[in-house]
Amino acid sequence: MLLDADDSQLVLVDYQARLMPAIFEGDLVAANALRLARLAQLLQVPVFGTVQNPDGLGPLVPELQAAIEAAGGRTLAKMHFNAVADGLGEWLRPPARKAPAGPPRGNARSLPRHLQKPAEEEEGRATIVIAGCEAHVCLMQTALGLLEEDFDVWVVSDACSSRSERNRDAAFDRLAGAGAELVTTEMVAFEWLGTAEHPAFREVLGLVK
Repeated sequence: MLLDADDSQLVLVDYQARLMPAIFEGDLVAANALRLARLAQLLQVPVFGTVQNPDGLGPLVPELQAAIEAAGGRTLAKMHFNAVADGLGEWLRPPARKAPAGPPRGNARSLPRHLQKPAEEEEGRATIVIAGCEAHVCLMQTALGLLEEDFDVWVVSDACSSRSERNRDAAFDRLAGAGAELVTTEMVAFEWLGTAEHPAFREVLGLVK
């Protein structure tokens, strides 16, 4: 199974300026988060940020906040460690549509009623590519919350970290055991591209090299 840019959304968790100096390999992690945001803009993948207790930890790293805004994204201020508890899931799901009049069209009518998807539901983008800090707290709890909401969750391991390497790695073990896929920034880039013939190929190559 590969990532599909048309089915993906990007969530970048708590890369806050006051937090990053304490993060293991913080400069590398922040650089990869910035690459992800710029990749999302190039490939038209919706992107969202979160900030934990902004009065205490301040805003996102300025370059990352600017990249999210350039991609048309929004940043969620939260107090829960699990951003889903503060409304992230609603941001990631499309609004419900009114059920169309008349019988279902296409193949839906051939399915047993219990297998038919309710007409008012819109599936939207079900794949969440997520990265952030701290990996064992807000990133992990948010990723687990998204899994509970039936999203497919892909964690970008080289764009995540904690204050200690041990906590970071423990988060990866737990997330993998819960059903999240672990990937890297370059995996995301080339899977979103799909082909060297993609119009954005050279720009993406410039970002990852």
